[in-house]
Amino acid sequence: MQRPEDLYLDLLKKALSFSLWRDPPIPVELLNYRGSPAKRSLLKRGVFALIARALRDTKLRLVEDRSLTPDERAEGRTWSSYADTMIGLKRLDSLQACIETVLTERIPGDFIETGVWRGGACIFMRAVLAVHDVRDRRVFVADSFEGLPKPDTAKWPVDRRSTFHLHPYLAISQDQVRDNFRKYDLLDDQVVFLPGWFSDTLPTAPIERLAILRFDGDMYGSTMDVLTNLYPKLSTGGFCIIDDYGLRRCQQAVDDFRAAHRITAEITRVDWTGIFWRKTED
Repeated sequence: MQRPEDLYLDLLKKALSFSLWRDPPIPVELLNYRGSPAKRSLLKRGVFALIARALRDTKLRLVEDRSLTPDERAEGRTWSSYADTMIGLKRLDSLQACIETVLTERIPGDFIETGVWRGGACIFMRAVLAVHDVRDRRVFVADSFEGLPKPDTAKWPVDRRSTFHLHPYLAISQDQVRDNFRKYDLLDDQVVFLPGWFSDTLPTAPIERLAILRFDGDMYGSTMDVLTNLYPKLSTGGFCIIDDYGLRRCQQAVDDFRAAHRITAEITRVDWTGIFWRKTED
């Protein structure tokens, strides 16, 4: 029989990922961004986008029904209108295993996620600390809370065709993320917000050591900002968790950083895009 603590964390993962309920119809402008299963033509996508824009200031929305498979939900292959995290159950399970490993082995340091969207993964980090009655570690919530930055093509030419900054769906305010923590009764002084662009906030972030470094930045530049500023603070035995290794720009940044710093720790793949490795030396 599972312990009450395990049942709570399992239920929380399902609630955060909206896995307990049938997903509602999705706005067509989001499907246009992510790609429709029907692979609708460019013309149709343009027409749907115009209609959606015309309806934006009304109480009407143009939506498309969909049916998600258990595998799609588990691997976080879809963006839910109501979920508090995109990462899916497999990555949440892996995150729990990483956290409980550093707690069991007493790997020193706080936890951080950079690029939090609606805050679900950070909420789950705080919940695991609460379950284990850990009061001396903090969860840092780092995000612009304005969406993704425009590509800095002079510094990071790999990002020159990135369009993430054009999509308001990715811009979740700090107030909304705070409210999401509050919904689960997990907003307290162990949760520390770092609002702003990574390039501005991470170099001076009030962090001494990290045991969990989880990042979801999508772009080459954002990934490099995180690794350059935070990886040196990751404790030996701590976990470096990458959410977007399935995206070309993020993968290239991770591979380039590992090569430049001669990081040979074995990469463990979680699902189609999530990976992690344990730091083996400072």
